Amino acid sequence: MFDGTQQNPTRRIVSLWFPRLSSDRFLRARPMEGPFALTIMERNANRIYCLNVKAEQLGLHQAMPLSDAHAFCPELHSMPADLHADQQFLLALRRWATRYCPWVGLEGTDGLTLDITGSAHLFGTEIAMIEDMHQRLMRAGLTVRIGLGVSRGAAWALAHYGKTPAPDDMQATLAALPVAALRIERKMDVALQRLGLRRIGDLMATERAPLARRFGQGLLLRLDQALGVQPEEITPLKDPPHYAVRMSFPEPIGLCDDVMAGVKRLLVKLCDRLATDGHGARILLLSLRRVDRDTQEVELRLARALHDASRILPLFQRKIEAADAGFGIDQLRLMAPQVEKLPVQQLSHVSKGGKDQLDDLITRLGARIGLENIQRFLPADSHIPERSFIIAAAAFSEPSNAWAHSQPRPIRLFPPEPIAGTGSRPPARFRWRRMAMTTGRAIGPERIAPEWWMADDTWRSGLRDYWRVETRQGRRLWLFYTPQNPGWFVQGEFA
Repeated sequence: MFDGTQQNPTRRIVSLWFPRLSSDRFLRARPMEGPFALTIMERNANRIYCLNVKAEQLGLHQAMPLSDAHAFCPELHSMPADLHADQQFLLALRRWATRYCPWVGLEGTDGLTLDITGSAHLFGTEIAMIEDMHQRLMRAGLTVRIGLGVSRGAAWALAHYGKTPAPDDMQATLAALPVAALRIERKMDVALQRLGLRRIGDLMATERAPLARRFGQGLLLRLDQALGVQPEEITPLKDPPHYAVRMSFPEPIGLCDDVMAGVKRLLVKLCDRLATDGHGARILLLSLRRVDRDTQEVELRLARALHDASRILPLFQRKIEAADAGFGIDQLRLMAPQVEKLPVQQLSHVSKGGKDQLDDLITRLGARIGLENIQRFLPADSHIPERSFIIAAAAFSEPSNAWAHSQPRPIRLFPPEPIAGTGSRPPARFRWRRMAMTTGRAIGPERIAPEWWMADDTWRSGLRDYWRVETRQGRRLWLFYTPQNPGWFVQGEFA
């Protein structure tokens, strides 16, 4: 039986549980009235992942199929869940929680754990600190439950199952909580309840040896961690590296060559740190502090993440020449606010200078017209000509060689233009764009069926039979015939 001793009764742990983290995050950005739920694809069905209070009051619950939820609640609004955005939001909450103590760690995907030992006096009392947390989070539109205990397990149990965040009698309060508050698996929880062990107090009053033989040491470890007998550490996340270097001058400088020489020294230091961590800079920000305390900022957005100082330095030339040095510059500061992890590359004697030159050209052009305005075509998974490609920014995509078609496609593609013609074969003579055309050779047909799962008004005519037509006037056109709604159209031209 448990003897009630504790190794570290002075330790104070706070657990923050956000039961509606996903829906609260979404509704903070896009408030809406009425029931709302976020969904996720699970077990071949679209199921509810997180929902707001109004949806719960109507009888909806987590893991419920979305079709059933709409049957119960036709006015339900739903959106797909974004687990990555939820994780980033939780990390932002972790940074916010460091205002209460420096030792903050994550608790699963919807909670935080704070070791406030020695920090509560900064807010007066522990109750005052908890009340401050609760009020700030509620004003931010977040639902939160808070637990305070002598151990991480006790704080988690009070946050999830307790009625008060900081009870006077910790051991008695824990004894009254269900065994699920020990952070055990659902299967073990059901097995314990079948044996009549429904409360933590029931486990405390039971011999430990039979429990260990039946359920293993994991159950006893969770019990000891909740009661503070076994220590359980809180691992705070490591702050992301800050890539920034600076240089001060004893005398102000103003010539472009002098500034470029200083930038070169800063770039070498910064790129060495990036290369050591396996990262590359995507955005570089150069601050030029003048003697009059005014600051000129030069931003360089790169088409590819780089840590090669020799390639980056010439890209600064044009923008530094346009900067106003005033009465002189006495400090340079170079920072990489956005970095990316670079993939490991196999060393090779084969030069990749062509690709590097293209990236540098995109960067130079992007500095003038914007990286988003330099675009490329990429293949898309569709046999419909209009949907067989997408347009993406060249700086944020990689070229693809996956343009695989059983039949050639025209270089120029435009909306279908009707022409006069009858029958299922290309007309011998027709007019297109006020030009008289005579068919010399026709190759086809290639039948393309509509994608029935897509709603597209341009394909309401049904099937299309495509032909490659070479005219005697030298034009090579792409024609199609619609057998279900007879008509001829020109949609493209070959080079």
